[in-house]
Amino acid sequence: MNILAFTDPHFEERINKKLIAKAKDADIVVCAGDFTNFGRNFDKIIKDFDKFKKPTLIVPGNHEEGEDFNVLKGNKKVKFLHKKSIVIGDYLFFGYGYGGFSEKYKDLEALIPKLKKEAKGKKVIFVTHPPIYGTTTDYIDWAGHVGNKSALKLIEEIKPILVICGHIEENFGQIDNIDKTIIINPG
Repeated sequence: MNILAFTDPHFEERINKKLIAKAKDADIVVCAGDFTNFGRNFDKIIKDFDKFKKPTLIVPGNHEEGEDFNVLKGNKKVKFLHKKSIVIGDYLFFGYGYGGFSEKYKDLEALIPKLKKEAKGKKVIFVTHPPIYGTTTDYIDWAGHVGNKSALKLIEEIKPILVICGHIEENFGQIDNIDKTIIINPG
């Protein structure tokens, strides 16, 4: 599966035409949050996601609000992935968004047992806005490791094949792993 993944573009008005062009080669598009700049032009940007002409999965970042996502009702291509799973072929995509500033999310940890059942026989891809604690995706020189320990717990228990995360813009392009799980902050 060819995935076009990005995070934290903070689009001011529209989605970049270069990004739309890159989607031609992808099977699926994944955004790990902060696609707006504090929610400005939310509806325009959501409409631009349709220009990918591919299944598009998005988790919210700390710049998006929950009620804004009501515009996705009935959208066939763009799917809101927060606290949800979507199966595409033999892949199970699970998403968790918002935040990025908390060390733990009890609601995320509560979802792990259910996700374990859903994941049986599937290749799991975890899409999350908060970076993973203790990896290169969460390390900031002046603050140390600032990532999410609940996301780390999910990785240790579910063992996804891939994690796409964001939030720490200083770490765009970082790739790390925990056992066989590849973790990326695609930027």
